[in-house]
Amino acid sequence: MSDRNFIDYIRIFARSGHGGAGIRHFMRNKLTAMGGPDGGDGGRGGHIILRGNSNLWTLLHLRYFKNVLAENGENGSKNNCTGRDGKDIIIEVPLGTIARNEETGQQEAEILADGQEFVWLKGGRGGLGNSHFATPTNQVPDHAQPGEPGVEGWKQIELKVLADVGLVGFPNAGKSTLLSVITAAKPKIANYAFTTLIPQLGMVAYRDNQSFCIADLPGIIEGAAEGKGLGHRFLRHIERNAVLLFLIPADSADHRKEFEVLRNELEAYNPEMLQKDFLIAVSKSDMLDQELKEAIAKELPANIPHVFISSVAQQGLTELKDQLWKALNKPA
Repeated sequence: MSDRNFIDYIRIFARSGHGGAGIRHFMRNKLTAMGGPDGGDGGRGGHIILRGNSNLWTLLHLRYFKNVLAENGENGSKNNCTGRDGKDIIIEVPLGTIARNEETGQQEAEILADGQEFVWLKGGRGGLGNSHFATPTNQVPDHAQPGEPGVEGWKQIELKVLADVGLVGFPNAGKSTLLSVITAAKPKIANYAFTTLIPQLGMVAYRDNQSFCIADLPGIIEGAAEGKGLGHRFLRHIERNAVLLFLIPADSADHRKEFEVLRNELEAYNPEMLQKDFLIAVSKSDMLDQELKEAIAKELPANIPHVFISSVAQQGLTELKDQLWKALNKPA
């Protein structure tokens, strides 16, 4: 997927349909000159519905979908005929999508399952015809209800990538290379910062035909929580991951400091991220002997599991998968 084809945020103006009006009508035909009320009800206005689609990975298809206006309900008619309901509008979105009210910032919907539907903006109810208002003391009611108005407003649709494991690290830490080796994903790989500009997903095959999803997220830099680098644009994708895999290259000048900077950026963005399970992988470790590995291990936090890996030399990858699977499936 090219960078310009990955859209994870849009804003739209949405309005559900107005309900149709009930009508005031009295039965009149060649056999009935002064019949009772037979005004029908108005139809319901169209809903705007969000539906999860597991085949979608981006909001690109909604990029030019700026005004979403559902159909109004039809007015009632004589002979107690109810008006037709307005046609619903169904907006298909990728899994992990959040819908918000732009004015209040309140989250209104979260789509996490394929086929999941949420009535985002309800259409207005149709009004009742005058036949509903007949009573023993008022057999010729002269009024009917108008339909209820629809709901409208500016809305935000935001995608947060759904993955079991999120790869966290500075630019050029080897995240894309690791993803390309342990999954079938083909991310862009080059020896410069910010090679990855969009989240890349891949499925890791594990033992007994089991698997889990891992996401290569664009590199974090110091100050990302304040908007530096790619900033907030991609930090939100990390909120979905159950386990965070910190990738620190073996040739880093200070392994402990690099981890702390990454951890601090996550905490500054959302302190709840610190409740996730962490795992540290020291990449490019094929250049290390056992003595250097032991020295680096002493720098790393003692309470966080670590593993030495080399994507190019295919070293430590089985152990890495075992550690990730253990973290993902530990008892609650």
